[in-house]
Amino acid sequence: MVFLLLLSLLGAPALASAAPPPPSTIATAAAAAKRAAVDQARARWGDRRLDEVSFLATHNAFANYEDARWTSVAQSESVRRQLDNGVRGLSLDVHWYERSKWLCVISFGSDCYPSDAYLCHGECKTFAGVTYALPRQSFHGTVQTVVDFLQQNPQEVVTLFLEDYVSVQQLGNSLNRVRGLDQVLFRPDVWDVRQQGWPKMTDLVASGKRLQIFSDEGGREHLGVMYDKNWTVSNYWSLGDLGNDVSCVTRWSDLPLDRQEPGFRRLFTMSHHRNVPTLINAALDNGAKLRDRIERQCRPAAGGRDPNFVAVDFHRVSDRSGHTPASVVAELNTRD
Repeated sequence: MVFLLLLSLLGAPALASAAPPPPSTIATAAAAAKRAAVDQARARWGDRRLDEVSFLATHNAFANYEDARWTSVAQSESVRRQLDNGVRGLSLDVHWYERSKWLCVISFGSDCYPSDAYLCHGECKTFAGVTYALPRQSFHGTVQTVVDFLQQNPQEVVTLFLEDYVSVQQLGNSLNRVRGLDQVLFRPDVWDVRQQGWPKMTDLVASGKRLQIFSDEGGREHLGVMYDKNWTVSNYWSLGDLGNDVSCVTRWSDLPLDRQEPGFRRLFTMSHHRNVPTLINAALDNGAKLRDRIERQCRPAAGGRDPNFVAVDFHRVSDRSGHTPASVVAELNTRD
């Protein structure tokens, strides 16, 4: 007994059972986890390619009640909760904020943020709660939230759509701070999608490359951020103030929704929201109206194809028709 006590006091080696598992065991577990993720993706998507499936997306995903003190919001849930609740496309407005000593002083220290790329809805200094909110939401922090989600859910694929008001250098500096981004970032240019076609969902899951990022500004491809006009078609975003403009016309006059290109099919992003987001408007727009618009307007305008991304405000809100944005997207994924 005395001998054992002396060993413990002298710092005896830990028991073998407490030693870390050997690398071979870790590799085996990782391979098994990847196979399980691929099996889940196959059960869900079969052999369908990325351009053959539909995803629920959220307009101004960052402007919500939970991530910051917004008074003018487009979503009720935090970005993480949106992901947890099935959203797979997030639109983010990225602006540059230059540190303001004046704002720091008049806010009594609550707005003393460094210069950085933040998620704002317009000028990052104008109207607290409307054009920006506190705590300020850094772009790299939100992307980190997405990457963390993907690492915890290896069977899922997420897409970011950037309304981009920062320089290439500012965007790159922000992305460089996201841990694990290079492990999950899918680059359609590197995958030679224009020549080979979009990969199968199971291929994306097997590769681990499950996050794609599009920007409305070009010249960011070396960062892995694709210029959306080169890879997508999109309808004009607004339903109008009254929500009665259900026509599905192109966002870009030189790029029709039914654009045909040899060996390549663009992803179709569909917006379905009004100029000013409100819960009441979302309740009117997000059910049968959304379903009918896809069937009668957007699908024919796009040459008979369904949208790959359906972006709405307040994605959990709908009318009393029994249809929700999530159920409408699920129904799209049952089509042959």
